[in-house]
Amino acid sequence: MIVSKRFASAVLVALALIGGAAAQPLPLPDRLIDLGSSAGERMLAESGARSAYASLGSHFVTQQTQSYCGVASLVMVLNALRVPAPAAAQYPPFHYFTQDNVLNDATEKIRPRAQIELHGMTLDQLGALAHALGASGDIRHASDVSIDAFRADAVAHLGRPGRYVLVNYLRSRLGQQTGGHISPLGAYDAAADRFLILDVSRYKYPPVWVTTADLHAAMNTPDADSGGRSRGYVLIDGAAGGG
Repeated sequence: MIVSKRFASAVLVALALIGGAAAQPLPLPDRLIDLGSSAGERMLAESGARSAYASLGSHFVTQQTQSYCGVASLVMVLNALRVPAPAAAQYPPFHYFTQDNVLNDATEKIRPRAQIELHGMTLDQLGALAHALGASGDIRHASDVSIDAFRADAVAHLGRPGRYVLVNYLRSRLGQQTGGHISPLGAYDAAADRFLILDVSRYKYPPVWVTTADLHAAMNTPDADSGGRSRGYVLIDGAAGGG
């Protein structure tokens, strides 16, 4: 489906207004395409699988600590799904997921807050936390999934309202700085065979378009915190019990 440049620009402006990114992000590798570039805007306008983009953009947050990429990603998805949220101390009397209130007694049994603050979370922990917080989905380790199968999984989800994809990948395989990272996907452009990563560490990098092959390779990397199992992705199928 092709949308107008006016529509794409309007949504880009909306994203820019939601907690704007830092003024001095890290240099972007040539293999990645900035969403804010002319090429990046064109890909979004021509994307046929972008249902996740606007709903996640309405709840786009920047991870509040270096280890909270998974927490920030979960907050975005839970709010986009409209899962019943706890009271938000910052916004009384409203209920809304934030990085301060999303972790609870149930998540503590899966990955204690203290450990998340130190080391973040693994792919399996991400999937388990999503389920505990009210989202239904499946975990896929990239070592068990071909590039074509990953593409099919992700495109199918990005093309349907209420479906989301969280990716766990190694930044260095994309030419970026630092190690493992988690963020949601926002769209897919078939002509370029690229996925849009809505990077939650917005003080480092903007949302970027990455080729399917590069993203799969970055996910198909061993995670020492996961016993050497590969990183991968979580397919969110909606709110638990919501079908």
